[in-house]
Amino acid sequence: KMGANNGKLYGSEGKGSSSISSDISSSTDHTPTKAPKNVATSEGLDSSTRTLSTPSPGLILPSKSSSLSSPALSSNGHETNSSSSSSAAPETVAVVHPQPGAHARSRQAKGHQHPPIDVLPDHTLLQILSHLPTNQLCRCARVCRRWHNLAWDPRLWATIRLTGELLHADRAIRVLTHRLCQDTPNVCLTLETVVVNGCKRLTDRALYVLAQCCPELRRLEVAGCYNISNEAVFEVVSRCPSVEHLNLSGCSKVTCISLTQEASLQLSPLHGQQISIHFLDMTDCFSLEDEGLRTIASHCPRLTHLYLRRCARLTDEALRHLAHHCPSIKELSLSDCRLVGDFGLREVARLEGCLRYLSVAHCTRITDVGVRYVARYCPRLRYLNARGCEGLTDHGLSHLARSCPKLKSLDVGKCPLVSDCGLEQLAMYCQGLRRVSLRACESVTGRGLKALAANCCELQLLNVQDCEVSPEALRFVRRHCRRCIIEHTNPAFY
Repeated sequence: KMGANNGKLYGSEGKGSSSISSDISSSTDHTPTKAPKNVATSEGLDSSTRTLSTPSPGLILPSKSSSLSSPALSSNGHETNSSSSSSAAPETVAVVHPQPGAHARSRQAKGHQHPPIDVLPDHTLLQILSHLPTNQLCRCARVCRRWHNLAWDPRLWATIRLTGELLHADRAIRVLTHRLCQDTPNVCLTLETVVVNGCKRLTDRALYVLAQCCPELRRLEVAGCYNISNEAVFEVVSRCPSVEHLNLSGCSKVTCISLTQEASLQLSPLHGQQISIHFLDMTDCFSLEDEGLRTIASHCPRLTHLYLRRCARLTDEALRHLAHHCPSIKELSLSDCRLVGDFGLREVARLEGCLRYLSVAHCTRITDVGVRYVARYCPRLRYLNARGCEGLTDHGLSHLARSCPKLKSLDVGKCPLVSDCGLEQLAMYCQGLRRVSLRACESVTGRGLKALAANCCELQLLNVQDCEVSPEALRFVRRHCRRCIIEHTNPAFY
């Protein structure tokens, strides 16, 4: 409410901050703002210039509120309770600016009462403000001078989070970085994380601004921003050497990640052309091909988490380069990469003891052969998603159970050749299982479920939807695994 008064109250400083804050808050929140209800005088105005304020929509009060007191701003920016006289005309009530000395006399007579929040010390208010999203933090900067100074404290601006399909993300990034660069011209040393997921109007211009102004950037998420191109990503990873987390999911124009030619020439031969990214999500980057993944692998040897869901153009050849250049990968998702088969899993198995998480859901070319390679060379595997791999049978599950005893989560839904025999092997060797999905496994019956429940007491989730399982077997699971959530489609079990 008080944002409109900052210009008068604090001179040029307040006016500038108000314009910046209004840019961001109006861009990030499309709720129409109401006109301020009061108008306060500036400390420097002479009493001879005081006039009756023009009634505005914010000053039009109903006739029944004429007896209520109207809060006004004191000279220090806090609200005081100054009673407004009752007016005979019910249409409008005009607020007259009080004289500068009127507040002092009123405080001496009645005693000045601060709003409860103003009693809090600065460090407490900073802690509260640290939990606000970016747009609300910008609004808080418009309340008063104290809040303005606190809201722009550099400690609150390690992260920028913006959302909204209609958000002018380029302008928001430009305005925020400009404001954060005031103490250190042209460089923002505090900003480490920028999250603009779903901002479809974000373009390369915003990434160029981040690359130029934020050398300490460590995390960038632009999921769903399909206007981003290779050149802007190259600029960010070249100018921001500390970037470790990069989420490009849904950026369909991105086909590669590499350093710019200028940055490559500046690197010494000992350093090589390495990028420090550890986490990379390129889900739904439909244009990514084998050559692009080879370039990514050669430039990002420190990768530990890589997600390539629905990158349908990738083949087994791309995985050969990946395993060769990125030996530290712990989590790898190849879901819906339908050209990946057993040969690709053989290359993935070269990651050996590092691999903990593997998803090959709906990779229909994968059979027991590929699973056997992974089981033999990746004994520390904790999570396997093989949903929809119709070539997987009990034989593959048996190898998996014997070689990966620390397995915690397994999804073999829609694998029609998996039956009770495979579940019994899992129950015997993987007793630490916590999540199992057998959805639409037509060959699974109550015998396999009872074996799991009797041996895997830590089971927390069991999905048997669309399975021919009796209510008695489900009750047996519930008795032996009391913390287990059972997802089923059997109306007789309740």
